[in-house]
Amino acid sequence: MKAAVVRENLDGYVDLIDNWEPRALSFGEALVDVEYSGLCHTDLHVAGGDFGDPSTINPRPFRRVIGHEGVGRVTKLAEGADDYLKIGDRVSIAWFYDACGNCEYCNSGNETFCRKVRNAGFSVDGAMAQQVVVNAKYAVKVPEGLDPMEASSITCAGVTMYKSLKVGETKPGQWVSVVGAGGLGNLAVQYAHNVFGAHVVAVDGNPDKLAAAKEMGAELLINRKTEDVPAVIQEKVGGVHNAQVTAVNTTAFNQSIASLRPMGKLVAVALPSGDMGLNVVKTVLDGIEVRGSLVGTREDLKEAFQFGAEGKVKPIVTRADIRDINDVIDEMKNGKITGRMVFDFTKM
Repeated sequence: MKAAVVRENLDGYVDLIDNWEPRALSFGEALVDVEYSGLCHTDLHVAGGDFGDPSTINPRPFRRVIGHEGVGRVTKLAEGADDYLKIGDRVSIAWFYDACGNCEYCNSGNETFCRKVRNAGFSVDGAMAQQVVVNAKYAVKVPEGLDPMEASSITCAGVTMYKSLKVGETKPGQWVSVVGAGGLGNLAVQYAHNVFGAHVVAVDGNPDKLAAAKEMGAELLINRKTEDVPAVIQEKVGGVHNAQVTAVNTTAFNQSIASLRPMGKLVAVALPSGDMGLNVVKTVLDGIEVRGSLVGTREDLKEAFQFGAEGKVKPIVTRADIRDINDVIDEMKNGKITGRMVFDFTKM
C-alpha cells in the first residue's frame, strides 16, 4: 500500500513507498481508508525538519507519513471505538490528532494547546497514505452533502481560518485583512465574508490569487509587490479591525501591525522563522493586540464542516496524483498554487 513518508535527511521532500502498512489498532482506535488528502504548508515544515526531528517523539525508525488534510471511510474498529464511530462513517484525519483529555486546556475547550497533544503527520502517521489509524474519539464526522474532496481542505485550512476569525473576535460589518490569499487565505476570505459578515481586504503578490479572492468576496485587493500595504489600508478603510496573517514571511506580520486601526488585533496563523517588530508605544497608545491561533478544536471543525455543507464556503481544490507529490511540493514552495492540491486515493 502506498504512502508518502519524509526522508531520513529531512530535505523538504518525501519518498513514495509501495509497502507501507499502518500499525495495529489499539483500544479506541479506528482504521480509515483514505479517500483524499490535501497538501498543507505545514507538511513542508515537517518534511524540512523545521519543527525538529519527530523521531525524538517516536523512537522507532523514523519514516513518518505526512498529511493532515485527510478524509476517508472507517473500515475497522478496535474495542472501545464503537462508542464514537461505526463502519462506513466518513471522518477527518486532522492535524489535531488527539490530546490527553484531562488537563486544564482540554477541560476548558482549548484542547489544541494540551501539552500532550499529538499531531497527524508529525508525531503520529498522517493522512498521505491509503490507510491510516485514527483515535475514534477525536475523528470528526464529515456531514452528508459536503463533497469529500472539498472537505479535506476544511479539515485543516478551513478550520484553521474559521477558528482564527473567532480568535480575532470578528463581527459583522468590520474590516478584516487576509494577508496571503493561498489555500488558507482563500478560505479565510469566504469564512470572513459569508459566515461572519465582515468586509475583506485581500493582500497577496500573485494577481491570480487576488482575482480568486475577489470572486470569493474580497472587496479591496492589494498587491504587496507594487503597493504600500499599510498605507492603502489606512487610507481606504481607516485600518482593519483584525488582520489574519497566513503569509509565511515576517514582512507580512510587520505590515499587518501597521495596518491595524486602534484596538485592532493581529492574529498570527502562518509560521515563518524569525520575529515580528512590535513598537511598544504604538501597542500602548493604540491598544492593539497580537494573538496566536492554533488550528481548531473538534467543535470548531464540526462547525466549519457544517458551513461547507450549507454552501457558505467552497474550497478551491485541484485533483493531484500522489506520484507527483514532490512536484506539487515545489509548486507550493514557489507560491504557484491557488487553493489546495488534493491527492486522490480513491483510484488506487
